[in-house]
Amino acid sequence: MSRDQYSFTNPVEQYDRVEPPVQHQPVPGVQARMTPVPDLGETTYRGSGRLAGRKALITGGDSGIGGAVAIAFAREGADVVIVHLPAEQEDAAHVLDQIEKAGRKGHAIAADITDPTRCRALVSEAVSVLGGLDILVNNAGKQVAVAQIADLSDEQFELTFRTNVFANFWITKSALDHMSAGASIINTASLEAYKPSPERIDYAATKAAINNFSKGLALQLASRGIRVNVVAPGPVWTALQISGGVSDEQMKAFDDESTYKRSGQPAELAPAYVFLASAESSYVSGATLNVNGGMVTP
Repeated sequence: MSRDQYSFTNPVEQYDRVEPPVQHQPVPGVQARMTPVPDLGETTYRGSGRLAGRKALITGGDSGIGGAVAIAFAREGADVVIVHLPAEQEDAAHVLDQIEKAGRKGHAIAADITDPTRCRALVSEAVSVLGGLDILVNNAGKQVAVAQIADLSDEQFELTFRTNVFANFWITKSALDHMSAGASIINTASLEAYKPSPERIDYAATKAAINNFSKGLALQLASRGIRVNVVAPGPVWTALQISGGVSDEQMKAFDDESTYKRSGQPAELAPAYVFLASAESSYVSGATLNVNGGMVTP
């Protein structure tokens, strides 16, 4: 590797601006068909045994941030189960290939996490495949931009909450039956938990809820030795953006949102999850780690 996550570089210039052409895919979007294709760290992430022998379940693990985290976890020594929608099979196969090339066990579950019964079943399947569970990453999310509340349907509002918040609750509750002291839960929030976009008020509200839910849960689970933390990304180039997550105008200016004046790549988020999953963060629980290209948050 000519460069990895430990390389000494100027972070502002570490990646080029995406400058994406306006493009559209039906929900949920396939990363492999994006222009440009997001970087999951396939050629840059270098593992060092920080998660040796660990067993991880990652929702939305087929692409974007979840895919980058799955690859990083595997290269750090963890076996990984990813959850994805059936339409994301192409991306899931790519991530599984990366996990297997890292010499770890990988398994994919196609599931609609808006169904509580399916959420409980996928946890059971993951535990069966892995022989246990000690890392849970609730990362799957729904994001669809709607300019005016008058045009935001009841159905979309409910589905966004069922995907982003309810599924988090159902999966976490089931996973806790299998987790013991030393386990780690990491939930994906967003910069929008603090700075909501007026075009994504439903999405932003779910991310604020995730942040708050995680902090309360961290306090509740401290006595069990289970840590709960949050990663709050800023603008990151993923399939969410090209499947209705942003307007055409926002897509054209996507690189200009952050202080760095470039969008983030999923590969840049993965180390934050590795840190929070590893024993290196033993004194960290109830925290939100903001990874957003210098966009100052409370």
